[in-house]
Amino acid sequence: MSGKIFNPLLLLIARLTDPELARSVQFLKAENKVLRSKLPRQVRTTPAERRTLLDLAEPLGSAVRELLTIVSYRTFLRWKADEGKAGKRKRSDRKPGRKRTPEEIREIVIRLAKENGWGYTRILGELKKLRITVCRNTVKNILKEEGFDLGPKRGEGTWDEFMRIHRSSLWACDMISQKVWTMTGRIEYFILFFVEVATRRVKILGASAHPNAEWVAQMARNIRMWWEENGLKPSYILKDWDTRFTAQFDGILESIGATVKKVARRSPNLNPHAEAWVGSFRRECLDKFVVLGEKHLDHICRQYEVYHNSVRPRSALDNEPVGVIAPAPPEFTEEKDGVVCEAWLGGLLRHYRRAA
Repeated sequence: MSGKIFNPLLLLIARLTDPELARSVQFLKAENKVLRSKLPRQVRTTPAERRTLLDLAEPLGSAVRELLTIVSYRTFLRWKADEGKAGKRKRSDRKPGRKRTPEEIREIVIRLAKENGWGYTRILGELKKLRITVCRNTVKNILKEEGFDLGPKRGEGTWDEFMRIHRSSLWACDMISQKVWTMTGRIEYFILFFVEVATRRVKILGASAHPNAEWVAQMARNIRMWWEENGLKPSYILKDWDTRFTAQFDGILESIGATVKKVARRSPNLNPHAEAWVGSFRRECLDKFVVLGEKHLDHICRQYEVYHNSVRPRSALDNEPVGVIAPAPPEFTEEKDGVVCEAWLGGLLRHYRRAA
């Protein structure tokens, strides 16, 4: 325990009269007894904590015997004796027992457990291959201290592992809503899109004010055809629990050998790539427009899709653009100081490059 904890208490005690001091000590002893009953039978203290207690106990003399609760008075006297002996302090600074395993070996054991989910027996075998000789209990103790299971990890694994393993053929889909002004008033449209996790490529399928089962099924056929034309073979497709994603929608996607996987309810963080793209699309584009009609919305979506897939840098790709398609012809181009600025959607979306 740090000496800072005692400072407010010492200030309080210094201001008390003798009767008040006696009552305060009595209260603190009772409170300490309650707290002590909630702790394990044996309380381990660090060298710094022991030194703090010894310093505070020195003015009290033998009276400290009546105040001790976490250790016996005999143990306290042993602390005091060890503190006064030259050369003993270094030994008391480390845990009792045999010498600690070298940090290099600990790091290797932790790395093998973290990256592979192996049990201690398999880790022992790998260490032998690395010409590291340790006993079985050493590996077990390291795993225990770091919070790893001693047995090999079984089951489906974590969601992060699933994303990492299937990243190269993993797609995610979702819908984004947008208010559109029409001749009959303001109507909510729904935009269906897919994201390729590995490359961050986005494919917008379309927008509809009435995304019924028939429309959603047709969008599934369209993306399936687009995948086939581009030689893409998704293995997993993530989606949420939106009721507009029907069983027919799933069946069409699974007809190419993919598995449609629903993320947990109310867990957008399990579909982060789709959610991140929605945020970018809104901030950089949709929120800047008053959308006038379905054709206007479709034009905005197509322009942003091309911009995103051709020239927009992505932080997840080390600030390189996705670059999976050639950029569309810009609406206007301006050159200044050897740098060319190309712009779309009235200058809202901009791309810079060196002049040829």
